[in-house]
Amino acid sequence: MKIKKGFVLRDVAGRSVVVATGTAAKKFRGMIILNDTGKDIWQGLQMGKMKEEIIDHLVEDYEVSREKATEDVEKLIGQMQESGFLEE
Repeated sequence: MKIKKGFVLRDVAGRSVVVATGTAAKKFRGMIILNDTGKDIWQGLQMGKMKEEIIDHLVEDYEVSREKATEDVEKLIGQMQESGFLEE
C-alpha cells in the first residue's frame, strides 16, 4: 500500500498539511491537516513501510500501547482509502 502520485505533505505555518497536485487536484480540492501521529503514519506509507512497521514506530516513539497505535494507524489508513489517497 502506498500513497498515490499527486498527494504531497508540506509543513505550513507549523502545521503538517496534505495537498493534491497535478491531476490529483482535479479530483481532490482542499487540504488535510495532520497531527504528529498522522504525519508519521503518512511518512511511513510514503517510504513504503508495512502497517506493522508503522505501528512499531508509533509504539516506540510515542510510548503508547500497541492497541492504541494499531487503532490510530487503521483509522487513518481507512480514511485515506475512502478518500482515494492510497493504491495497493
